[in-house]
Amino acid sequence: MLTEHVRDAAMTAVIFGFFSTMWFGWAQEKPPLTWRRPLIGGAALGTLTLAAGLAVALLNWSGGTAFDADTSRTFGIVVGIECAAMGLGGGLLAALKRTDWISAWIAFVVGAHLFPVAAILDHPLIHVAAALVTLVSLAGVPIARARSLTPSALIGTASGISLLMVALTSLLLALTAY
Repeated sequence: MLTEHVRDAAMTAVIFGFFSTMWFGWAQEKPPLTWRRPLIGGAALGTLTLAAGLAVALLNWSGGTAFDADTSRTFGIVVGIECAAMGLGGGLLAALKRTDWISAWIAFVVGAHLFPVAAILDHPLIHVAAALVTLVSLAGVPIARARSLTPSALIGTASGISLLMVALTSLLLALTAY
C-alpha cells in the first residue's frame, strides 16, 4: 500500500471521490451535449467511491492515521492558504471580468496545494493527483479555446477524471490491505 494506514487510503478515496464529483458538476456549466451523460456517470461514480471509502474508513478508524498534532496543524495551514488563494484569485478574475478562467485558477491552486499535502501525509499517490490537476490547470484554457469548448467543461472533466482515478486507486489499495 502507498500509505501506512488503511484509514488514510480510505479517506483519500472519500475526499477525492467527493471532489471528483464537484469537478464533474462544474464541468456541466456548458459542456457539449454529448458529454452530459458521461459527466453524470462520473459524478455518480465519484459518489459511490466516496461511500465505499467511508465504509472502509469507518471499519478501520482505530487502525491509525498519519494525522497527529503536528501534521494536523500543518495540514490546516496549507488548506487555509489554499482557500485564501482560491478566494482572492477567483475574486480578482471576476473583477477583471475573466470568469472563464476561474476554473483554471481553482484547479491550479488545488493541484499546487496537493504537493505539500502529499509530503505532509507521506502519501505518494497524492503527488500523482497534484501533478495531474496542475497539468490540467495549465493546459486547460488553451486546449479549450483550440477546441471551442468552455474552459470549465474541459478543466472540470479532466480534473474530475484525475481525482476519480486517484480515489478509485486509493479505494482499491484500502480494500486489498486486509
